[in-house]
Amino acid sequence: MTTATAPQIESSPVISARNLDLTFETNDGPVHALKGVDLDIAQGEFVSFIGPSGCGKTTFLRVIAALEQPTGGEITVNGMSPDEARRNRAYGYVFQAAGLYPWRTIEKNIKLPLEIMGFDRAEQERRVENVLDLVDLAGFGKKFPWQLSGGMQQRASIARALAFDADILLMDEPFGALDEIVRDHLNEQLLQLWARTNKTIGFVTHSIPEAVYLSTKIVVMSPRPGRITDVIDSPLPKERPLNIRDSSEFLEIATRVRDGLRAGHAYD
Repeated sequence: MTTATAPQIESSPVISARNLDLTFETNDGPVHALKGVDLDIAQGEFVSFIGPSGCGKTTFLRVIAALEQPTGGEITVNGMSPDEARRNRAYGYVFQAAGLYPWRTIEKNIKLPLEIMGFDRAEQERRVENVLDLVDLAGFGKKFPWQLSGGMQQRASIARALAFDADILLMDEPFGALDEIVRDHLNEQLLQLWARTNKTIGFVTHSIPEAVYLSTKIVVMSPRPGRITDVIDSPLPKERPLNIRDSSEFLEIATRVRDGLRAGHAYD
């Protein structure tokens, strides 16, 4: 199979970490969640973080979002501290569970951050209509979460994160609880969404095929303390049908990811 490679992204990093450490103090002693993490993420990249449970994938995402504070090293988001970036609404965050309020319709769930931010009603309506269309949920705004499938609820959660049009989208295993058929469909839709919006995406996953299929860059992490064992720049084209997973290029990247995960365990 012959494919054109994805264009190289040469812009300045929107997320930059240098020698980043994070240690949690607990009653049982310190827990070293991250150690010596160095990473640059450029504008428009789709970066997946993969590693075993407890390796610091989600912790690193939460540091970017100013939900956790590092205990050493430096990190910037759009040239600012994560806390400044949060106040400047630099990112949207999609959690593992959709987290939709069951008493609010889908459109009212999406409107919630817009209401908090003080957007006027006409602008709220415009943005909700746009993001529902982006995630292929046009016509479902009046439904309640319990009337939608799990996959549709996660798409609504993504729409909520997109509603205030942040340049960065952080996603913490958003499809982990879904069956393989739904997950494949949402992976395809997420790539289409990324192509249309040119967002910078940080994506946590436990799935090697998902990481390879979605990403322009794959960050392989070791068990605690979380370290980066490999950073793989994908040669796959930006447009990726599902059957690209049968190609030799795809399988070579998957093998490298798997080898990186094994190398991380070898540190122990």
